[in-house]
Amino acid sequence: MSIAPTLQRYLTAENIQYDVISHDPTMSSARTAEACRISGDRLAKAIVLRRNAGYVLAVLPASHHLRLSDLRDQLGDNVEMAEEPEIDPLFPDCSHGAVPPLGHCYALPLIVDDSIEAQPEIYMEAGDHETLLRISHAQFARLMGNARHGRFSEKLPHRISSSIVWG
Repeated sequence: MSIAPTLQRYLTAENIQYDVISHDPTMSSARTAEACRISGDRLAKAIVLRRNAGYVLAVLPASHHLRLSDLRDQLGDNVEMAEEPEIDPLFPDCSHGAVPPLGHCYALPLIVDDSIEAQPEIYMEAGDHETLLRISHAQFARLMGNARHGRFSEKLPHRISSSIVWG
């Protein structure tokens, strides 16, 4: 597949320079980081959340898990995980589960964990399970400039692949 057309058009319109990195197929952000030999701290993963009558995209490092309780403190108690059948229609030109962390091009508001923005470069899904994009810290910060920011993740212990802590 390579880069999702919606994502590619958005990056072009925003004049974002990126490198394309192909890799063997993976089914999780942690496995993608391993396959590409990059730090999970530098791989931005996106988690789709349901809020009120809509959706929001939480962006955090692949090496972290979402702390839903912290996110609820920031967004309100009406935040919950989107169900699998809800996600694919939001990203019609992406493979199942390969959600790019740039919600704006899919008309989704973002909340970005501050820990991802400490990285010198950011990697992200391109819409399939075989392609990553690499962009500079400055360009990632510009893309996330209008997003809400906060702290709602915690670094995972090494070799644990859970992505959510409910407590």
